[in-house]
This record gives sequence, C-alpha cells and structure tokens, in this order.
Amino acid sequence: MNFLRNRLVVLGLVLLATLLLYLLLPSIRQGSMEPSLEAQRMGLMATPPPPIPTINVSIRTGQLPGDPPLFFREALPVDAAGRQILPRLQVVLLHGQAFTSKTWEELGTMALLATNGYQALAMDLPGYGKSPNSEALKTDQNRVDLLSRFMESLGVRAAVLLSPSMSGHYSIPFLMKNSAQLHGFIPIAPVGTKSYSPQQYQNIQTPTLIVFGALDTNMGAQSQKNLLQLPNRSVLKLEGARHACYMDKPREFHQGLIEFLSTLKRDV
Repeated sequence: MNFLRNRLVVLGLVLLATLLLYLLLPSIRQGSMEPSLEAQRMGLMATPPPPIPTINVSIRTGQLPGDPPLFFREALPVDAAGRQILPRLQVVLLHGQAFTSKTWEELGTMALLATNGYQALAMDLPGYGKSPNSEALKTDQNRVDLLSRFMESLGVRAAVLLSPSMSGHYSIPFLMKNSAQLHGFIPIAPVGTKSYSPQQYQNIQTPTLIVFGALDTNMGAQSQKNLLQLPNRSVLKLEGARHACYMDKPREFHQGLIEFLSTLKRDV
C-alpha cells in the first residue's frame, strides 16, 4: 500500500513539473532574445559606430631625413571603389610612451580615416619604433620645430593633430606656439597641460576634442581640467576606459573621432 502511495506522489510531482515548464517556457524564450542589462550598460545597443572598412587600404611607410630621421606611416584617402581622392583633411597621429605609429595601423584608425576621406600620417616619435633618439630635443621649441619639419616635409598645411599621453611633450607646446597651423586638435590625456596659464589656453581658438577614459583619474582627469580652459572645445568621455582609452574602447573612440572631423571645414 505504501509503495503504491509513493508511486502516485512521484507521478504527481512529475506532472506538476511538466505543467510549470510548459507555462514558463514562452517567457523564458522571450527573455533570452532581449539584450541583457549589462549589454545595455556597455552601450552595445547605442548608435552604430563607423563601418569597418571593407576595401583594401594601402599603408605606405617612409623616413624623413634630418636630426633625427623620422619614420612614418601614411594612408591616403580613397572612395568607395578604392580609388585615391583628394583629402578632406590631413590627420597627424602621434603616440603614447608604450606605443608607436604601428598602433594606429593595427587599431584600424588609419584605414578608417582613409575610407572616410582623410589623409592619415602616423609618426614614430624620436626614440620609439624606427625613429632614433636625438640629443637635439631637450626644449619645447626643439620639439615644436620637429613637428613643423615633419608637417612641412610631407606637405601638411593645416593638420588635425591627434596626441595621446607622452606625445603631449610635443603637441601642447606646438598648440601654444603654432595653433594657427592646426585645423583641429585631439588631445587624449596628454602630459604637459599644467605648464600653461588660463590666459594662454583662452587665447587658442583651434577646435579641440578632449578625449579621456572615465577610469583614468590621474593624467586623464588632470589634463581634462586644464584643457577645459580652451574656448572652442568639446569632450569625449569613454566610460569603462583607462588611460589608453582608445585601446579599451576603439569603437566609441572611432565614432567620436569621425564625428568631430566631420564638423571641421575642408581646408586643404
């Protein structure tokens, strides 16, 4: 008798579990098709980024003579059919201490710029990559002169200068002394911003996109505070990104970069 009763209890539990599964299955399947809260927080449902280039972009390399000789990479602008076109703007890409010009090739930045109509020129700063070090770069003016030589030698008349981290030793003095030669400025948590007064910043009219990672509470926060004194600036804060924020969030960085460049008038 007990055996029969136990069998009936087990059978009842199995039927109950089957009924519950049947009732809950539609909601489970519907929920699995919706983006998770974590995905939404990370912005995966946000505005689509610039499309990844589907055409082959040729990146050539060269070396400018001088003291020191400067190694560089170049991507020329192309149309949708891969034909070379006149550049909308010329973008000069510097790099941080742990990187070289190759970083911008590997990240896809140079190809993205080229397929959006921009000429991309990425330099190995002296002592990095394939550019040898030089004793002739001890002063701000020496570094300003080096950037000027690079641009003049490659026919850059009104550059958009992109400068992360360590390369601020070059770009910030250049901005202060030669801002008229810049069509736009994109500092990414650069060093050297605290060396100038509020009035010096306020005298600069170059359109500027200040980029930094939300997790970079050291150089990112310090440089942002100083660069906000520039009158003609906008800010791109990359959530969840560290000091090299363009490496942590390349999609968001590239989207902000292309959007900023599109606001600048053609002047080449």
